Amino acid sequence: MITEIDLPETIPVFPLPGALLLPRSRLPLHLFEPRYLAMLDDVLKTPARLIGMVQPFDGPQGAGKLHGIGCAGRVTAFSETEDGRYMITLSGISRFRIQQAVEGFTPYRRCDVSWDGFGRDLGPDEKDPDFDRAKLMDLLERFFEERGLSTDWDSMKEADDELLINSLSMLCPFDPEDKQALLEAPSLSTRRETLFTLIEFAMRGGDHEEIMQ
Repeated sequence: MITEIDLPETIPVFPLPGALLLPRSRLPLHLFEPRYLAMLDDVLKTPARLIGMVQPFDGPQGAGKLHGIGCAGRVTAFSETEDGRYMITLSGISRFRIQQAVEGFTPYRRCDVSWDGFGRDLGPDEKDPDFDRAKLMDLLERFFEERGLSTDWDSMKEADDELLINSLSMLCPFDPEDKQALLEAPSLSTRRETLFTLIEFAMRGGDHEEIMQ
C-alpha cells in the first residue's frame, strides 16, 4: 500500500474510454501502442509505478479533452508477449484531480495532479450498511440474462460489499460518461445507488452498446 506522502505531483495518464479503475480494485490492461509501451518502460523506473486512468470526452467536440478526475493504479504485475506487447495489472491506489497538462517530450500524456479530497481511497475497505445484496443479485441475474453475459455467481455472492460493487462498476458495459459517474461517487453507498440506477435504466431500454476494455 502506498501512503499519501508517496504520491507524486506529476503522473502519466492513460485515456481509455470505458476502462474504469477504482481504489483497491485491479484492472488488467493490454498495451501495444508504442507510446504506451514507452510509458510503461518509464513508469517501471519510478518508485511509485503509477499510471493514471482517465476517461476522455466523447465526440468530435471532446477530442483530446479529459475528464477532471481519474484514478491512479500501481503496476503490480506485467508480462511481455513474444511480439513485444505487454499484459499488465494496475492495482487502484487513489483518485486524483487533474490540475494541468505537462508539456514535454514524452510520446504519452502527463499531468500535474492533486490528491486532495480523496483520503478515503488510501484507507481501509469501505462498508455499505444499507446494501441489499439480495435485491442486487436479483437485478443482476435479470440484467446478465438479458445481455447474454456470464459470471461466477458463487464468487459474487461471497464477495465483500466493496469488492462486489466496485467489480460490477468496472465490468458492466456502461458508456464512458456512466463510468465517470461511478468513479466520482463520493462513497461506496453512492456508487451502489448509481450502479442500481444504471442497470435499471439499461434494462428499460438504455444504450445496449457494449464497451470493450
